[in-house]
Amino acid sequence: MIDLKDNQSSFLVDSAVATSLPICLYEVNEMSRLVSRIRSPVRREGGETYLLLTLLSFGASVGLTRLFLEVTGYPQLGGASLHIAHVLWGGLFLFMAALLPLIFANRWVYILGSILAGLGVGLFIDEVGKFITQSNDYFYSAAAPIVYAFFLLTVLVYLQTRRPEKRSARVELYRALDALSEVLDRDLDLQEREDLESRLRFVEKTGEAEGLAKLARELLDFLNSDAVFVISDKPTFLERIEKRFLIFENRWITRARFRAILAGGLLALGVAAVINYARLLIGTQVPETLEKWLTVWFEVGRVTDVRGLLWLLTRVGLEGIVGFLLFLAAIQFIIGKDRWGQAIAYFSLLLSLTVTNLLVFYFEQFSTIIPALVQFLLLLGVLRYKHRFLSKVLDRRME
Repeated sequence: MIDLKDNQSSFLVDSAVATSLPICLYEVNEMSRLVSRIRSPVRREGGETYLLLTLLSFGASVGLTRLFLEVTGYPQLGGASLHIAHVLWGGLFLFMAALLPLIFANRWVYILGSILAGLGVGLFIDEVGKFITQSNDYFYSAAAPIVYAFFLLTVLVYLQTRRPEKRSARVELYRALDALSEVLDRDLDLQEREDLESRLRFVEKTGEAEGLAKLARELLDFLNSDAVFVISDKPTFLERIEKRFLIFENRWITRARFRAILAGGLLALGVAAVINYARLLIGTQVPETLEKWLTVWFEVGRVTDVRGLLWLLTRVGLEGIVGFLLFLAAIQFIIGKDRWGQAIAYFSLLLSLTVTNLLVFYFEQFSTIIPALVQFLLLLGVLRYKHRFLSKVLDRRME
């Protein structure tokens, strides 16, 4: 006797397989074709700005989280049996940052995504102490330098993205097509149109071999037609702030005043850098002072063996070197040798930010954030002084 139900079920299964198999094969084929067409990456226009937003939100996320927890006494969310760690919020922000550019094509998505990514990675990396210790120790001493090192690596990536990319017809057309979204949103201003036309003219001149010149000419004709709506140039909030700052800078911050500000800042940082070095020198003459100083580090668990003592001495030695260089740079500025002062200050501040502070973060933990921020601002001041006063002198000498 033939079982009709079994035959019907088998027929339905075979039909489903026969229907879905071509679809799966088609999707696999499309995926392989997509992968085979992947070429060299093209850096997104404005990518360094998005990465800067990620950096700023990353730093703010770690700093404000630590400050909030310190002020509120490290509260726990979730009741008696649960603890909702802020790493979960970090993962949520990172997931949102990944989803947004997959779903939406608008440019504002990159701004929002970069901020969410910075907040997410900050909340995530802040709990690194729990992930690298068997006891899930949030206050593990090495956590602070790990967070700082990760931040420095992100800064390095940011600096790499600021370097100009080699121009080619393909790269410029990629960016031109991306900029055309401003036309769709009716938000294209005069400066943006000039930049867009410049890119397309470059493609028109250099893209014949790749067959891109014709497309560039068609787009240029479209841009110059009446169909394109162009708004008047309206400075953004940040551009207005920058303009006011430049007016204030040119009017009030003369070269002599700028030199005095840098010299004073370098001297102050130099004094702060050699304090521990001075304590060590005094301790060699007064053992009680040295014992008291080492006892403090022993009680907080930073110096518990010979290795910890060696790291402390290395930190003190590096701080002494940086302090001496900062003093030397300040003296160079005071006596008018600006170029030497700028070079020494730049090297010493960079050494402090990239090497010395890794050890300082280990011993002082996140209280080092503000001194590191001051060092960074002074480094920006040194670079600004070079750009305003020393680069022009060098250009005149070359002429």
